[in-house]
Amino acid sequence: MRDGKGKSGGDVPRGNRCIAPLLMVVASAFWGASFIFTKDLFLNEPAITPTIILTGRMLIATLFTVPLLLLTGKLERIERGHLRYFLLLAFTEPFLYSICETGGVQYVSGSLASIIVATIPLFIPFGMALVYKERLRVNTVIGVLLSLAGIALMSLDSGFSFSASPKGLLLLACAVFIAVVYTLILVKILDRYRPMTITCYQNLIGLFYFLPLMLAMDRASLPQLSFSPRMWLMLAFLGVFCSTVAYMFFNYGVKRLGATAGSVYNNIIPVFSLLLALAIGQEGFSWLKVAGMAIVLLGLTVAQRTRREKDKSSQAVQ
Repeated sequence: MRDGKGKSGGDVPRGNRCIAPLLMVVASAFWGASFIFTKDLFLNEPAITPTIILTGRMLIATLFTVPLLLLTGKLERIERGHLRYFLLLAFTEPFLYSICETGGVQYVSGSLASIIVATIPLFIPFGMALVYKERLRVNTVIGVLLSLAGIALMSLDSGFSFSASPKGLLLLACAVFIAVVYTLILVKILDRYRPMTITCYQNLIGLFYFLPLMLAMDRASLPQLSFSPRMWLMLAFLGVFCSTVAYMFFNYGVKRLGATAGSVYNNIIPVFSLLLALAIGQEGFSWLKVAGMAIVLLGLTVAQRTRREKDKSSQAVQ
C-alpha cells in the first residue's frame, strides 16, 4: 500500500501555494499511517488475512468514491477501447500490488515496509528507459544504490545480524516491481482521464478481483474475526483516507506544485510510519532504523533532485 498518481508536464497551474503543500503533507501522513494500521490489524486480529483486509478496504473505498463522484458529476465513462487498460491496471494495482504489499507488512515492521515501498519512484525511470527509451540519469542510479543500502541497514538488529523476514522482503520487492509495471501501463491513459476517475474504477474493478478470492481462500476465517469497532475503524481509515482522500489531496498538490515538486513529498511517508509506530509502541527505537531511514531519504532526494518537470518518470506511484 503506496500508493499516488499524478499528471506531469506543462506549466504549473496557479493556486493557493500554502494549501497545496499542507495537503501533500497530510496525504503523506495518511499513506504513512496505512502501513502501521495494517500491521495493527494483523497484531490484533489473529484470524485476519491480507485478502480480507484488502477486500474490506476496496469495498469501503468503492462505497465512498462512487457516490461521491456521481453526486459531483465527475465520474467519467470509460471508452470501449480503453476497458482492457483499466482491467489490466486494476489487476496490477490494487490486486497484485496490494496482495504483495499487505502480505509483506504481515512479516516485517510497518516502518520498514513503508520505506521499501517509498523507493518505487526510484525504479520507474529504469522501466521508462527500458520500455519507452527515455534517458536514464546517473543521479537515479546513485539514488537507488543509496536507498538499497539504507534498507539493508534497517533490516539489521542491534547486533548487526539480519532480522527482517526474507519472505516479507521478497513480497515487498515484488510489490515495487508490480508498481513499476503499473506505471508503464498508466501513462497510456493518464492524459485521457482524471486521476480520481482512474482511482475510482481501479477500486471498483479491484473489488471484483478480491471478493471471489477472499471467499474461496478465507471464508472460514470470517467467523473468527472480532468485528470490533477498532477493526471497522481501521478498515474505514484505510479505505476512505488512504485509498481515496489521500489521492485527492495528492492530485491537487501535483496540479498546483507540479509533478517534480510534488513527488518530493513521497520521501516523508516512511517518517510518518516510523513516528506513528514509535508513538503507539508498535516498534522500539533503534539508531540503525534511524540511520537506515536517513540514507534511504538521501537516496530518494538525490534521485529526484534533477528531474525535469516534463519527464514522464516524475509520475509517482505510492
